Amino acid sequence: METKAVYSTWWSAAALIEAAKKKYDDDIAAAGSECQSVALVVGVTGIVGTSLANILPLLDTPGGPWKVYGVSRRPPDPAAHGSVVYATVEHVQCDVLDADDVLAKLSPLTDVTHVFYVTWVHHPTEVENCGANAAMLRNVLAAVIPAAPNLRHISLQTGRKHYLGPFDYLGKIDPHDPPYHEGLPRLNAPNFYYDLEDVLTEEARKRNGAITWSVHRPTSIFGCSPTSLMNIVCTLCVYAAICRREGEPLRWPYNKVSWEGFSDVSDADLVAEQQIWAAVAPSGKNEAFNCANGDVFKWKQLWRDLAGAYGVAWTGYEGEAGRFKLEEAMRGKEGVWEAVVKENRLVPAALEEVASWWFADLWLDLEVQHLDSMNKSREHGFFGFRNTRASFLHWIARMRTYRIIP
Repeated sequence: METKAVYSTWWSAAALIEAAKKKYDDDIAAAGSECQSVALVVGVTGIVGTSLANILPLLDTPGGPWKVYGVSRRPPDPAAHGSVVYATVEHVQCDVLDADDVLAKLSPLTDVTHVFYVTWVHHPTEVENCGANAAMLRNVLAAVIPAAPNLRHISLQTGRKHYLGPFDYLGKIDPHDPPYHEGLPRLNAPNFYYDLEDVLTEEARKRNGAITWSVHRPTSIFGCSPTSLMNIVCTLCVYAAICRREGEPLRWPYNKVSWEGFSDVSDADLVAEQQIWAAVAPSGKNEAFNCANGDVFKWKQLWRDLAGAYGVAWTGYEGEAGRFKLEEAMRGKEGVWEAVVKENRLVPAALEEVASWWFADLWLDLEVQHLDSMNKSREHGFFGFRNTRASFLHWIARMRTYRIIP
């Protein structure tokens, strides 16, 4: 049975936030400038970048009307990303690892008032990740800050690895106990999220309060992007579609804890809304915030929904002997996926482009209950939330609309 979500945005959910928005607009008017903000979304084709690109241009988005520049290394595919994104966003193709390219492409954008940094690059080791990702952020800030005199706020997205540790240290260091809250100390391991925060806060410190910042830490994200390295909904839908094509049941590959234990996730639109809130509301400035949906679920519940969406039989946790890795089970399935794409007239994409087996294997097979505290976010005035089951079904439907999945 389909569940429909009430996708209310945070600014329509609470009078307190409306008051913050009014103060923001009044402050701009008092300063004698137009009530318009100019966003630079770095990573616009990613899972949250796509949501920002959809939400910022809307007429009722706080701080607006917004003009939006969207930065990505590859050009967007309107057929795959869909919606209004690329009719309303001025795209800038740029490799943010290349300092010269960044300076050439971003320094001319002198009207930028807000930066939303929602990109990252993946390397085999965390030491490599630290160097590359810190360099990317430095490149962007070095190009934008001197060139944009009206820059007011920089939003940085990191994630739950802040509390668990980097991928290649999982199981080697002791993570924090959930529920995770923003006041927990850093773990004793290299972590590019820590480096990014340090780069951001140091640059803001140099400006003596003229530029504010916010850090946003979602967990695994439910959203719609065919170019995301960690799109868990898309990956699981591709798995279900292959099972249906081969006449096999949808088998749960992982451990008992993740099957029966409580988990939480982050809706991509919710993450975007929190970032916009922090850019607008005074109480969101110079703080780090978790960003989960605000409820909990069990994967055994969503597994039934996934099977129902694809009309296949399913099996749950079947003991330790029944565990397997999707990366191994899906090896050699490229031809099956090609047949699925052809039969369902999907946007052409290789299997490795739409399914991140490594991420599903890593994230869903952790024998911990993933839970964030949203207390700080609420205490500062952000009351956004999502019904996770409705979010799951919503993003399946959205990706079907854009013919990413069958």
